[in-house]
Amino acid sequence: MLTFLSDLWPLLLGLIQFTAMAGAAVHVMLSKSDERAAAGWLAVILLVPFLGWLVYLIFGINRIQRRARELRARHVGELLPVPPPARVAGETVPDGPQVREMESLARFGWKVLPESFEGGNAIRVLENGDEAYPAMVEAIDTAQRSVALSTYIFNNDLAGRMVLDALTRAKARGVRVRILIDGVGCYYSHPSLMPLLRERGLNHTRYLHSFMPWRMPYLNMRNHQKILVIDGRHGFTGGMNISEGNLIGSDPRKPIRDYHFRVEGPVVAHLMHTFAHEWNFATGELLDGPDWFPELEEAGEITARGLPAGPDMGMNPIRWTLLGALSEARHCIRIVTPYFVPDQTLRTNLSLAAMRGVKVDIVLPETNNLPFVDWAATPQLEWLARAGCRIWKTPGPFEHSKLMTVDRLWSMLGSANWDGRSLRLNFEFNLECYGASLASRIDDIIEHKIASARPVSGKELAARPISIKLRDAFFRLGSPYL
Repeated sequence: MLTFLSDLWPLLLGLIQFTAMAGAAVHVMLSKSDERAAAGWLAVILLVPFLGWLVYLIFGINRIQRRARELRARHVGELLPVPPPARVAGETVPDGPQVREMESLARFGWKVLPESFEGGNAIRVLENGDEAYPAMVEAIDTAQRSVALSTYIFNNDLAGRMVLDALTRAKARGVRVRILIDGVGCYYSHPSLMPLLRERGLNHTRYLHSFMPWRMPYLNMRNHQKILVIDGRHGFTGGMNISEGNLIGSDPRKPIRDYHFRVEGPVVAHLMHTFAHEWNFATGELLDGPDWFPELEEAGEITARGLPAGPDMGMNPIRWTLLGALSEARHCIRIVTPYFVPDQTLRTNLSLAAMRGVKVDIVLPETNNLPFVDWAATPQLEWLARAGCRIWKTPGPFEHSKLMTVDRLWSMLGSANWDGRSLRLNFEFNLECYGASLASRIDDIIEHKIASARPVSGKELAARPISIKLRDAFFRLGSPYL
């Protein structure tokens, strides 16, 4: 018997190897959309005996998207409140001068995400926490029915307690308060604000919070959205967290420049819908009825819609809308972002736009609060500069703004950065806006930043010492996760 087994084990081992190798190869061919990635993984699986398929099993399978879909699937079939229904194909673009000049982009966007475009909105720019936090506190203090707040970071500091006190006053008046904080972002300050939220009896929860490593709570699938909705009527969104670093006027130890936006009009329902969806996912509670979704009247001339995005979506609506805007641009593209590590497709489209004669300005902070992200971005900047993109580095304080305009008619604002974490791994929320008044206002802001910024040429980037180039090239390898 032992002799028989000793003769049989090589055959069994070979059968296991063949089955695992064949299964991994089939998975690669069916799941990898990038031909080069598929060919590379097939080479590893077929040419590295026993270890190749094991390496693919550990590192090659996209578990992030699968895990996100599994989590979301628990809520499939549940009734969620929705904004006005998306229009049918012939009605995707409301008529009016705000969108007529970029109608093809709007039609493309509707195919990417069939969410309705809402006309009649007003969007006000708020600079730094000095303007944003008082406006948010004032709005919370006027709340009569409901307050919905979603944020990545809610620090236990001057800014955090300012908002916390307003939320406490709203609860005391009988207002329905819901607070959603990311499970990682809630610990950015020490001590955390969480004990104070519990002490004051505010209805709150942490998004995907767990100390169990196998639940992947820390690196991926973060809720990076910044949404505040008052009575379902008055909205705030943008890229600003709740932190005293944004209170530039108070001379904080680590100042952060940023912009937030006050939103009025029908598109506020899109902010509220996104919050309600994430709150339902995190707590199981359904937010519905006029306290959260009242009838909304027109308040301005901007046409806009919300773009929620996350790793559970096959086509990331924010990323695809950016690609559409880059291809539609005819005159100018302006981008401000703190973290600029776009994938190859985005880089190629930026280069093509510049080579077509479109003026492409990319405004980045001179000193990044995450240096390794800046290092990973630098090799890509050299390529973009050679294509004709103009790269600018702004002096301190650290620039956390996330702004984009095209042809002084279209603008994008919200929580997403130009990196793989925002466009592939996190849950984000942006507003896509059609309106010359808003785009021109944001353009003026960007031009003001450029006026004090330092231009970065391709020649300067090419002249970096070899040691710096090696460092940057090493960190570029991790760019999909930065």
